[in-house]
Amino acid sequence: MQSIPETMLGAILPGNSSVELREFQVPKPGHGQVLIQTKATTICGSDIRCIYREHVGKGPEGYIPGTIAGHEPCGVIVEEGEGLRRFKKGDRVVVYHISGCGVCNDCRRGYYISCSSPFRAAYGWQRDGGMAPYILADEKDLIALPDELSYVDGAQVACGFGTVYEAIEKIGVSGNDAVLVTGLGPVGLAALMLAKAMGANQLLGVEMNPYRIELAKKLGLVDAVFQPSDHVVEDILAATGGRGVERAIDASASDAGRQTAIRATREWGKIAFVGEGGTCTFTPSPDIIHGQKTIYGSWVTSLWRMEELVERLVRWNIHPHDLVTHTFPLSQAGDAYALMAGGQCGKVAVVFDEA
Repeated sequence: MQSIPETMLGAILPGNSSVELREFQVPKPGHGQVLIQTKATTICGSDIRCIYREHVGKGPEGYIPGTIAGHEPCGVIVEEGEGLRRFKKGDRVVVYHISGCGVCNDCRRGYYISCSSPFRAAYGWQRDGGMAPYILADEKDLIALPDELSYVDGAQVACGFGTVYEAIEKIGVSGNDAVLVTGLGPVGLAALMLAKAMGANQLLGVEMNPYRIELAKKLGLVDAVFQPSDHVVEDILAATGGRGVERAIDASASDAGRQTAIRATREWGKIAFVGEGGTCTFTPSPDIIHGQKTIYGSWVTSLWRMEELVERLVRWNIHPHDLVTHTFPLSQAGDAYALMAGGQCGKVAVVFDEA
């Protein structure tokens, strides 16, 4: 393994739809910390929505200017701090993208994402993330990456696949179910991939972007894709024998997409909202109360469920890498973010060495 340099280039997001590469000191791990050599970092839609175009995020999504971007990193430990209890140099790891305080009720449940302590800090938002060759991480934030999964697979575990896995576990998906996913960006595609692995008997999607419609079909993730229209609910009902789907997941974050997810779900069905932002307009009595439907809100996932997910990805022989349509070196991070912002892509990854 090569010696660790003293400095490195890292990508920051000024907020004007551009990326800047700046020189940073390679950090030294303290007690309970490790230095990870980054192998792959994928770009999330929230990076585009809250940081890349302009800094609009607040609270947990508030970006500290000058912070190295990238909250979906994966790599290998190259230096140990004192006091480690589980991980060691040479271990392949996924970084859970939130470093919680560790002692509040949510953290003790494993849901660092919901930590409200002032000590909470998100990688790539309030502390340096994975758009650099090295990342300093707390041991408690790590998930072991099985040898069967690539670093690009692992980069998508925490935020993308973990988010929809949490939602699917809340609503339950099995061979009994027809499943609808509204919004077929990377998160929606991940939802289809996992629902298919869990045995869903019919997979339907709603998407307006032709590129992503064709990608979903190319990957064999859908039985049918419908474009948004005034009759899309009727189209979905017709495709399901007039009854609607048992389970629906909205990854569109649009009012229309959420309405479709609710109204295309049959009586006693369950719906999960994972797309961030936007609004939802519906009429409670006819839309959910009379149909005995349940709507779940689901925000990312927990540490223990992430560990469960990587085990099942191996068991199901699923590779999140399959959703990556474009990879770039760090020197072309600006092109990577611009492509992701344009939407004519699946998942976009910045890779370091062999990923």
